[in-house]
Formats: sequence, structure tokens, C-alpha cells
Amino acid sequence: MDETNTIKEAAWAIHAEKAMKDERGLYYFPNPTDHTIRTYVRRSATGDIEFRLWKDNMPEVWEKHPWITHDVVRRANDLYHKERDAKADALHIYDASIAKVLLAEESS
Repeated sequence: MDETNTIKEAAWAIHAEKAMKDERGLYYFPNPTDHTIRTYVRRSATGDIEFRLWKDNMPEVWEKHPWITHDVVRRANDLYHKERDAKADALHIYDASIAKVLLAEESS
């Protein structure tokens, strides 16, 4: 693991202390200053980390979109970069490092 990832994980470990849990499951705020968007995390039956987005003003996001793995997020993000917007980055919303910290805390 390089220094950048170590620093990122440490920062998100601090942020993870603010993680919440409700009837939908375990979540974090991808933008700590905006509590209208939540990223939910869980482990699938096969052990993969899965994500699901919830937006306060758009309930259809939760209703119409299933749980997705980080691999699906990464591939979709790569495709979006190539075809539409090279600057866009969904990986900060669906962050595997944050999910690992939250899930580890939840299971301990």
C-alpha cells in the first residue's frame, strides 16, 4: 500500500466514526457536509462489498437501483471516463476503503 492510500484510509477511518445505521443498513456520507446523500454498504453472501446510493430528494434512486459491487462501480466509472467525462469520478461516492473500515467496525 502506498503512502497516499495509507493517508486516505486513516482519514476515512476518522470519518467512519460518523457512520450511521438505519432501517436500510450501514451508511456513510460521501460528502460529510451534505447529509442528503448516503452511501450504504454491506457484504454480499459471497463476501463482496456492495454499495447502494440514497438521495433525500430522489427516492427513486434507492427504489430503482439495486446493490452493486465495487467492481461494477469501477468498470462503469472507467466507461464513463472514456465516453463522456474524463474528470468525473464516482469512486469517491462508492469508496471501497471507507466500506472496509465501516464493515470491519460493524463486525467487531
